[in-house]
Amino acid sequence: MASAVAWRLYMANLRRIFMLEMNDPLAVRRGVSFCEAVYDGKKEVEGVFAVFAKTPDEIKKCWADDEIAVVADPQWRILEKLKADVVVDAILAKRNQGTNINEAELVIGLGPGFSAGKDAHLVIETNRGHNLGRIITSGAAEPNTGIPGSIGGYTEQRVLRAPTAGKFKAQKNIGDPVKQGDIIGLIGKAGVEARIDGVLRGLIRSESEVRQGLKIGDIDPRGEVGYCYTISDKARAIAGSVLEAILRIYKV
Repeated sequence: MASAVAWRLYMANLRRIFMLEMNDPLAVRRGVSFCEAVYDGKKEVEGVFAVFAKTPDEIKKCWADDEIAVVADPQWRILEKLKADVVVDAILAKRNQGTNINEAELVIGLGPGFSAGKDAHLVIETNRGHNLGRIITSGAAEPNTGIPGSIGGYTEQRVLRAPTAGKFKAQKNIGDPVKQGDIIGLIGKAGVEARIDGVLRGLIRSESEVRQGLKIGDIDPRGEVGYCYTISDKARAIAGSVLEAILRIYKV
């Protein structure tokens, strides 16, 4: 979701963007996640490039090269050195993990956990349905349902979760076709089993340490390999709302 927002802003020529990441990101949809730059140094999503940076000077070099900067900074300390005009909390933790309304002239929170006017200036609805992408100026987004959105009629069945804690070793790759019962990977001797047929749309990196129950993969029952490497409809909708929210305030 954060990568979709960054991509949309970049395409709208708002290009002085830096993204703050964990030291060891656990993205599932790695095919469309700029956080992969933390591991590989550079990542492309639909023709836009993000580069791993460590210092404000390196961030500014990314901007000069017309690239998005990705920084491993889970505590957002670099905000003290580079004052942002806009902060978008796209952690999607379903709760506020410390973002406050004073961090920038415009603070936008995605999904549950934020109250507009208190934690953030504006909140974007992330729940699928009639209000997806709605810009909330007072109050909060809909509570977390705990149920993944339906794709092809499947919700929780399409999600792969760690059956136990340990080191994940992948047996399949993103984009691979899978059948119900296939073993997608192993955690110790425990197999991660596909519950539906489809295409493996997302999967965390092999050798990642995981906790029991963690979402580690996603099967798309529609079977379109191209969907693995393009931004989803939901992410595009939310990203468009973030762009609108910025334009509302700055009247660019």
